[in-house]
Amino acid sequence: MRTLCWPVAVLVLAGFSPAAAQSAVAGRAGARIMLPRDREIALARSAAPAAVSRGATVMVLTEAGFEVAVTGSNGVTCVVNRSQPRSLEPHCFDAEGSATVLPIELRRTELLRAGRTPAEIDREIAEGLLSGKYRLPRRPAMSYMMSSGQVLYDDDGTYVGKWQPHLMIFYPGLTAPDLGLGDTVSTQAAVVVDPGEPLSNIMVVVKDFVDPLR
Repeated sequence: MRTLCWPVAVLVLAGFSPAAAQSAVAGRAGARIMLPRDREIALARSAAPAAVSRGATVMVLTEAGFEVAVTGSNGVTCVVNRSQPRSLEPHCFDAEGSATVLPIELRRTELLRAGRTPAEIDREIAEGLLSGKYRLPRRPAMSYMMSSGQVLYDDDGTYVGKWQPHLMIFYPGLTAPDLGLGDTVSTQAAVVVDPGEPLSNIMVVVKDFVDPLR
């Protein structure tokens, strides 16, 4: 089971260079970039348009793990995940995504910070799904990933450059043929990420980035 960082791109935060990111995580296995609280809240909200994020719950990463910084009212949760040591991945999940995908991904990041291996993490998540600790979406679940302040890395840790704002619509077990898509991946149509997996999702490129409000 892969993380939410599909092989997409990186847009370095203004004032937060790759060198600074490397320095911020040096010295401890599993360490992640830590941001000032107000900056992280602004970055998290920028994952979605203001109409979505202004009423959202916002979570931030602390040395003790992820915690709620702002309690929202619309069922949306915005957070800056870190599936790679130097990544900053702003997401805003709708209510169904907040109840299903988000707890799995935040737990995955916490285990990575603790130095657990991918195999160990996959095993724990699978056991959590079997036990009912986690559940999969019962309807399509959405994550907005539209922030111009995202800092993303490929699954193998490669810094891959700026990409495009997009939505991720989770539908367990989905495959490209289910949508009539062929073998050639093209963003002119939807792209199915992690096909056939519990957290398979439809990635849809959208027109505009959302800029963090500082």
